[in-house]
Amino acid sequence: MALENFYNLLSDATNFDLALTEELRSMSWTTWQPLFSPCLLEHIILPLEFGFLAIFLVQLLRKCMNQITMQNKVSEVHPNATKFGLAYKISLICTSILLAIHALMLSLMFNHEPQCNSKLESYTSEIVQVLSWTISLIAIFKMSKSNSHFPWVLRSWWIFTFLLSIISTPIHVHFSIRNKGMIGIKEYADFIGLIASTCLFVISTRGKTGIVIIIDTNGTISEPLLGEKNEKKQHCEFSKESPYGKATLFQLINFSWLNPLFAVGYRKPIQLDDIPDLDIKDSAEYLNCSFDESLRQVKEKDGTSNPSIYKAIYLFARKKAAINALFAIICASASYVGPYLITDFVNFLAEKDTRGVKSGYLLSLGFLCAKMVETITQRQWIFGARQLGLRLRAALISHIYKKGLHLSSRSRQSHSGGEIMNYMSVDVQRITDFVWYVNVIWMLPIQISLAVIILHTNLGLGSLAALAATLAVMALNIPLTNIQKRYQTKIMDAKDNRMKATSEVLRNMRTLKLQAWDSTFFQRIEALRSVEYSWLMKSLRQAAFSAFIFWGSPTFISVITFWACMFMGIELTAGRVLSAFATFRMLQDPIFSLPDLLNVIAQGKVSVDRIASFLKKEEIQHDVIEYVAKEKTEFDVVIEKGRFSWDPEETRSPTLDEIELKVKRGMKVAICGSVGSGKSSMLSGILGEIFKQSGSVKISGTKAYVPQSAWILTGNIRDNITFGKEFNDEKYEKTVEACALKKDFELFSCGDMTEIGERGINMSGGQKQRIQIARAVYQDADIYLFDDPFSAVDAHTGTHLFKECLLGILKEKTIIFVTHQVEFLPAADLILVMQNGRIAQAGTFEELLKQNIGFEVLVGAHSKALESVLMVGNPSRTNLNPIPEGESITYSNSSSELLHTQLDTVQDNHPSDSKGNDGKLVQEEERETGSISKEVYWSYLTTVKGGLLVPIIILAQSSFQILQIASNYWMAWVCPTKADAKPIFDMNFILLIYMLLSVAGSLCVLLRAMLVLNVGLWTAQSFFTRMLHNVQRAPMSFFDSTPTGRILNRASTDQSVLDMEMANKIGWCAFSVIQILGTIAVMCQAAWQVFLIFIPVTGVCIWYQRYYNPTARELARLAQIQITPILHHFSESLAGAASIRAFDQEGRFMRTNLVLLDGFSRPWFHNVSAMEWLSYRLNLLSNFVFAFSLVLLVSLPEGFINPSIAGLAVTYGINLNVLQASVIWNICNAENKMISVERILQYTNIASESPLVIEGSRPPRNWPETGTICFQNLQIRYAEHLPSVLKNITCTFPGRKKIGVVGRTGSGKSTLIQAIFRVVEPREGCIMIDNVDICEIGLHDLRARLSIIPQDPALFEGTVRANLDPLEQYSDIEVWEALDKCQLGHLVRAKEEKLDSPVVENGDNWSAGQRQLFCLGRALLKKSSILVLDEATASVDSATDGVIQDIICQEFKDRTVVTIAHRIHTVIDSDLVLVLSDGRIAEYDEPSKLLEREDSFFYKLIKEYSSRSHSFNSLATQHVQDRE
Repeated sequence: MALENFYNLLSDATNFDLALTEELRSMSWTTWQPLFSPCLLEHIILPLEFGFLAIFLVQLLRKCMNQITMQNKVSEVHPNATKFGLAYKISLICTSILLAIHALMLSLMFNHEPQCNSKLESYTSEIVQVLSWTISLIAIFKMSKSNSHFPWVLRSWWIFTFLLSIISTPIHVHFSIRNKGMIGIKEYADFIGLIASTCLFVISTRGKTGIVIIIDTNGTISEPLLGEKNEKKQHCEFSKESPYGKATLFQLINFSWLNPLFAVGYRKPIQLDDIPDLDIKDSAEYLNCSFDESLRQVKEKDGTSNPSIYKAIYLFARKKAAINALFAIICASASYVGPYLITDFVNFLAEKDTRGVKSGYLLSLGFLCAKMVETITQRQWIFGARQLGLRLRAALISHIYKKGLHLSSRSRQSHSGGEIMNYMSVDVQRITDFVWYVNVIWMLPIQISLAVIILHTNLGLGSLAALAATLAVMALNIPLTNIQKRYQTKIMDAKDNRMKATSEVLRNMRTLKLQAWDSTFFQRIEALRSVEYSWLMKSLRQAAFSAFIFWGSPTFISVITFWACMFMGIELTAGRVLSAFATFRMLQDPIFSLPDLLNVIAQGKVSVDRIASFLKKEEIQHDVIEYVAKEKTEFDVVIEKGRFSWDPEETRSPTLDEIELKVKRGMKVAICGSVGSGKSSMLSGILGEIFKQSGSVKISGTKAYVPQSAWILTGNIRDNITFGKEFNDEKYEKTVEACALKKDFELFSCGDMTEIGERGINMSGGQKQRIQIARAVYQDADIYLFDDPFSAVDAHTGTHLFKECLLGILKEKTIIFVTHQVEFLPAADLILVMQNGRIAQAGTFEELLKQNIGFEVLVGAHSKALESVLMVGNPSRTNLNPIPEGESITYSNSSSELLHTQLDTVQDNHPSDSKGNDGKLVQEEERETGSISKEVYWSYLTTVKGGLLVPIIILAQSSFQILQIASNYWMAWVCPTKADAKPIFDMNFILLIYMLLSVAGSLCVLLRAMLVLNVGLWTAQSFFTRMLHNVQRAPMSFFDSTPTGRILNRASTDQSVLDMEMANKIGWCAFSVIQILGTIAVMCQAAWQVFLIFIPVTGVCIWYQRYYNPTARELARLAQIQITPILHHFSESLAGAASIRAFDQEGRFMRTNLVLLDGFSRPWFHNVSAMEWLSYRLNLLSNFVFAFSLVLLVSLPEGFINPSIAGLAVTYGINLNVLQASVIWNICNAENKMISVERILQYTNIASESPLVIEGSRPPRNWPETGTICFQNLQIRYAEHLPSVLKNITCTFPGRKKIGVVGRTGSGKSTLIQAIFRVVEPREGCIMIDNVDICEIGLHDLRARLSIIPQDPALFEGTVRANLDPLEQYSDIEVWEALDKCQLGHLVRAKEEKLDSPVVENGDNWSAGQRQLFCLGRALLKKSSILVLDEATASVDSATDGVIQDIICQEFKDRTVVTIAHRIHTVIDSDLVLVLSDGRIAEYDEPSKLLEREDSFFYKLIKEYSSRSHSFNSLATQHVQDRE
């Protein structure tokens, strides 16, 4: 009965008419008893007050005991002064006020009779209050110098008293007016107490005191106390303080801490440096540590090594989520005060003379107070949810990054880079969205319960029908949500596949263009997009159907409710109907939010599961290597009984087996062997990269690693070399000199500060290799691991590196190097010959030759190659004298390929001075400034059918709004204002008309929803296709200077916005305008004077919006741009994870990731804060308009206006603040989202390369027949503002001949090849192939008829067959024949799947040499008349190289072969040799004729190559002597 009495109390508190209350109680549909006293509160709260008092006393006693214990302990810190924060001061004032109020109330009780029957309970309650506030005041004084946060007991007490004040104040006011007809001292005291309690409540939610102790320790230091002290120290590098972190209570409520940022943004476009720093608790470093702690707690609690990510997220977010939930619940509760009071307001208007104007003003005050509480709490919980989303985003991305650095090889192969990018962009975003929606979970039961209570107050048992209808509509969500969840899973899988393919295509764009495969691979992306599009269409159509159901749900619920009332005999008065309408309108929010909630839950669960699955993936073994102190052993590397495998489950045939190795400190160990024998795997075993099945690996000292495929970071050259080490000028100069980089630096305008493009795209293979060798040397490690470091450099440079690096600057270091160059082996202390994953032979060079087992095969192949070089010179002279020691070939080094670096921009129509870009190849990402141009909006709106469907959509929404107003107006007009009056028409007829109007409106919604979603998806697809085609047709210079992350960001994040959000955002701009126009129309009909105040308020709103937009727009753009560096850094880190781990640089790279995360979080956080800044002000203005309209309606004389129409105006006016804010909000939100459209449009206007096919100028089918290549005055430059790279090249490569092209790095060799394939277009001159000017035909016609084996082999994820024949032009027999010829047939046959054997991303499950052989297989299949070899055999051993050269000679004997090679023997048997220097032809003749001239460059090259083999024996002897 207590609950029933309390419910009746709430019911009575808003019924000011006692006669109406009596009438309602007497009806058959309620038997609840009235309560004529406000003292029920004392009955309920007295036990709680006693509980708090007991806790206070216990805490006070414990505090005293602690102080007594600590008296003998003298602090070393002597505070000079204490600075008290604003929160502390306010808490002191408010506590004093509340103590005074309750003391006053207690004294009044002694002088006057209390209202309650039980004096004891009244006195006791007040005495407990006085004692509690006294203890609170003492507690605040006592904690003033020792706490940074208020005690939890105190904060709990403040929250409790705030809730108590909210309930008690209106009840006391109600009973005072009813019983006395006026408000007394107690009620005024309650009002003051409510204000003080609200202040304390806000302080309690934040918890901080703001106290700072000023300490004098040889200087004045100001530090926050306790927990914040360490946080501040960790983040002392922040240059700017966070205005949010030091904001006062008032600033936090109204977001005025953003005012300085708006002032800057209004004056000029905001730059990243203008944005303040984040608060410490929002910084990525703090959040990363916090999430780590949550994972640790889950691990300890569950006793598992794979903690549940759900539990970790709960622990991480629970505190902030609880505060948000409290605000959300208060907001939901306050929002129902308006519907609750509507019945009273309509009754007041009908009986204004008898009730008095004062009662109307009090009702208006009640409406306004409720709206103010709703506004403040709504803004706080939404802001808090966004902030929590930001924190969770930073925590998850940092852990995804950390996981990516530690993935095992097998796990890495199962997750492509594009797929992991999706985790970081799309999945994390969906989890962030879920955090925002999670508050709906707490709000839903509150909203539904309050709606039922209000309906029961007005309609009695009719409320049960409303509840049943509401639950039925909600139940319909279950199957719809299950379907939507399935669709979301399919969409994400399809998106992963598309992004994986896109990432792979962009990474290998050069290969695709050279092979003329780009169209085929882009068609595959389009096919994958078609699959994604079909699932998107199904998902959005289901969403449109859901929109129809839930827009129609208020109609369904209201019809069911009103019919139920009619059957029960409950009179439907205008007041009850309008109150019900307002309630249904409020109920519409939870009904609408439920499908969104369930949809977001479905998406969020899928995304969390995907991330959880990724975070549980297998990592590299962390305990595989045992580190031994240097003083405890003479060995730097020891492997005993080593058994390793890339596949941990493979036990029968491991990758490496029976490995026994001991390397003494300072030894030089060479590893050689045939392709695929396990050389690189051996280094991986020492690094701990490969799974160790058994045995032990011991390391003594630090490591440095140079991988076979160069890994270069985007940035300047110096940063790549120093690699996190402090810059030391002397050491740096020695390193650069030893790695032969001095000459290269001289060619750059910015020297070593020149920026390197993505993946070193603007550097030659030799330069990239030398840069990463310099990186290793600069680290000054103890153990050096080189994986075939000399394959990409020419003979002279290789000799220099070996002498100056391995045997020079690193002569005291332990070095283990893989090599295919036999001439380097004599200098090694130990040579390991690998065969089938085992060490077949081990010993010195001489020892291995004596064993006569297999090593001589490699040496023999090298000797044969050397002999072929020497024989060329024999006709003219008996021998080639070795170059004397210290003498080397000197070239006039030129810019050539190095001038790639100065490329300023992708598009030729934006040239700039090369000096003005500070050596940058990759420029800052394009960022528009100012407002989004009208062309962007127009382009989006008119993409589908020229925009003809847009007016139909607006008409459908307008029709819905008109029909909805008409249905509500109908019910308000026909229903009587008093219970004893009869309706104008029969109730069945009234409900029928209402139902028809409502159903018609719902059908308009269905039409609108279907059109919006379909048009939106059609537009998104059109934009995607245009962007894809433009990127495909972009020249290579675009890909050289554009990081892949930028393109992927547009294809992933921005495209997702267009697919799922953009259409709704644009649509709601129009829909919200239509809604507010309808609301104002209804309000103005009731009281036209409202329009007078609405116009200036709207003007102020527009001014606010214009003041807000410049700042918010630039913040949104900056946030979008700052996503790309995160993805790009992650992509580079994944590619070089092995190097990062080898150099023990994981910590530095993780810190860089955290800095980049903060770079994104800063604009994003301030952008969402700016939205709340605007919304708060717009809501206040709307509340002002609503209050004005209420006062106006109260002030008008009785009979001047129909109470029913006035009530309808109030019904609509309740939502005015939401609608007015939503108009501006939707416009701003749409503009922010429109940035994604703007960014995609940027990539639909890229300058295109030449046409793929020119129909009027197609070459003959058998072209080229002979393969004659004629260069006529050829000049090449990479951009208009850069000098020519090739200068006046005039020569002819005769058909069916072998032409060798040689020259130092930077001489123009690769540029010449690019010119043949038209990767770069001639500035002057032309290239003729079989008398056809290649510039006159289409690119595909040219490239499809030529073959190339590039220096960097590229394999695609798929099968062996798909990699050899992507276009499926050849039979299996032809494919097998090509595999046999390129020495891969036996390997493929040994695999179970044969031609369907898998090739993972980048071909990581095949060695570098095998990948090069695949490229040879492609050329063998293609059988073109012209074959270009660009350092094609750099990654294979001498024996395999010899076999390949024989195959090329045999298979291409009647074809033109152009060879660029560092191994001289590969060009020595050419028919002609072209020597390039400084971009010009230095020599061009037959090799024998060039060797006849001792002053020729080619002669010196041959002499140096032959001298290496002779000199390395003496080097080896000298090295041994030095060690002895």
